[in-house]
Amino acid sequence: MKLAMVFPGQGSQAVGMMKAYAGLPEVDVVRGDAEQVLGREFVALLDEGPAESLNLTINTQPAMVTAGFTAYRAWRALGGPQPEVVAGHSLGEYTALVAAGAIAFRDCLPLVRFRAQAMQQAVPEGQGAMAAILNLEDEQVRAACADAAQGEVVQAVNYNAPGQVVIAGQRSAVARAIDACKARGAKRAMALPVSAPFHSSLMRPAADMLRTQLEKVKIRVPSIPVLNNVDVLVQGDPAAIKDALVRQAASPVRWVEIIRHMAALGVTHVLECGPGKVLAGLVKRIDSRLQAMPLADKASLEQALATLRGA
Repeated sequence: MKLAMVFPGQGSQAVGMMKAYAGLPEVDVVRGDAEQVLGREFVALLDEGPAESLNLTINTQPAMVTAGFTAYRAWRALGGPQPEVVAGHSLGEYTALVAAGAIAFRDCLPLVRFRAQAMQQAVPEGQGAMAAILNLEDEQVRAACADAAQGEVVQAVNYNAPGQVVIAGQRSAVARAIDACKARGAKRAMALPVSAPFHSSLMRPAADMLRTQLEKVKIRVPSIPVLNNVDVLVQGDPAAIKDALVRQAASPVRWVEIIRHMAALGVTHVLECGPGKVLAGLVKRIDSRLQAMPLADKASLEQALATLRGA
């Protein structure tokens, strides 16, 4: 058996997601650290909402890091084995770096809140858009975007699974690309409820702001290999890690390649560490040989632990 862990990004959050881990060790420690850094109101938002506030990017990003790291700490405290490689989807890469000891949790929370602010400021709300394209080859999606751009920006930005690509860019260009993808045979092409065109080249101003902010953050050599989004590489040098995080903000998430790279390394089991089950589903679609399990709550964490002990 060879274990990997993956950490979800925005979209998997839900009011009360931290309560799902109640009763597990280390949960109160992580909650306490989050409260000291971002305040009692932030922790209350995790438990009580409202959902509209939790879904604001500025709150979602630190919330997902908190929940993902909570699941990781609980897993290790219960005797769960340390993964041999980790990765995170978009924002989840920051949680992966925290789990690997490269970024302190207390440093990561204000960092991802800054990242969220920078991303939202890069493209005013209402001007950008994202859409999910289903059952269309990657090359066809890229061709549709090229045809639909017409001097504007629309690009493939998340390669989530075979036949599942997310595009992003200026709202009008994304609308044209949706039509172009449907004309090429996409089973579905639908706009997503997001506030900015994440991972598109329109995020370059945010990446520049993030570069300056990252200069103030201490990053250590990871104790666990972390496969990054932008290059699908493991970086050990702190300066290279910072550079990859900067470029990630305005570059596609290469999730299919990340999971295939893990399989090539001999990974047999993949745990999704945090709320939701989206990544576990994507892992199975990318490589059905991999056994993927969520750690979305106390019950699934204990079940995964029993499964691995019997492997």
